[in-house]
Amino acid sequence: MSTSTTPAPPPGTQDPPPPDRPPRPARPTARTGLRRALRRDWQLYSLAVLPLLFFLVFRYLPMIGNVIAFRRFEPGGSILGEQWVGLRYVEMFLSDPTFWQVFRNTLWLGALTLVFCFPVPIVLALLLNEVRRTALKRFVQSVSYLPHFLSIVIVAGITMQMLATDGPVNHVLGWFGHDPVRFIQEPEWFRTVYVGSEIWQTAGWGTILYLAALTTIDDDLYEAARIDGANRWQQIWHVTLPGIRPTMITLLILNIGTFMAVGFEKILLLYNPLTYPTADVVSTYLYRTGVESNSFSYAAAIGLFEAVIGLVLITSANQLSRRTVGTSLW
Repeated sequence: MSTSTTPAPPPGTQDPPPPDRPPRPARPTARTGLRRALRRDWQLYSLAVLPLLFFLVFRYLPMIGNVIAFRRFEPGGSILGEQWVGLRYVEMFLSDPTFWQVFRNTLWLGALTLVFCFPVPIVLALLLNEVRRTALKRFVQSVSYLPHFLSIVIVAGITMQMLATDGPVNHVLGWFGHDPVRFIQEPEWFRTVYVGSEIWQTAGWGTILYLAALTTIDDDLYEAARIDGANRWQQIWHVTLPGIRPTMITLLILNIGTFMAVGFEKILLLYNPLTYPTADVVSTYLYRTGVESNSFSYAAAIGLFEAVIGLVLITSANQLSRRTVGTSLW
């Protein structure tokens, strides 16, 4: 009996054994990545603890108190109100003519502040960007920044002293034969006084953001514009303004979001009963109604209404900006 055998292949022609493949590393999850980032940069994350606590304690926890807009609150009773009353306080302020007067005043002051205070830092930044003398540029920056670091009390005091009946402004008017003007007591002058003081206080600080944005524009764009024959105005219009447009849109959205929250502290310091017809806004009306008159539920209903309007404004402005220019906050 014969047995057949398969001849072995010659040496050197065998296929090498497959190499042992190392196991694939497990894909890191979001939680693992967060833990790794916290361990690596815990010093940086620790800097955010205090700001987060501030917003938690002074911004988010007080939102629970909005429930008293729908409950009757009595001082000394439950912090969340004594009895559910539904939309009673909402109906009260919607039918109150005084509320609608202060609401119109708020719209007027908010619109004037937005129209005049928003473009001034842009113009100032563009002018400073064209200044070639470093000493002059630093001097103008320092003088324009200084009012921002003054407290609102000092700014209001300076404004009242400058515009007093026997103040410097009326002295200058007297040199031209004009009678003294009661800027602080006349209702028709309050909006001009407020917007003017707001421009003086905030223009320099807002300029910092735009000057920082101007440094990110590539110099090659200006060189290309000069080669194409563009003058300085055309370079500003076609190169500079498009370069700082994201910053402009972001600040515009933020300003629209605070449209209803017109400066409470400054108005409270500048106005008086004589100027209530044009100076009294929603925030000061809330202060007098809630704190001075102890109508906390009524004031909470008005404050909630103001917050809802602000939320609608900032959301609408963000959506409009995203669809028109492609820049938005979120």
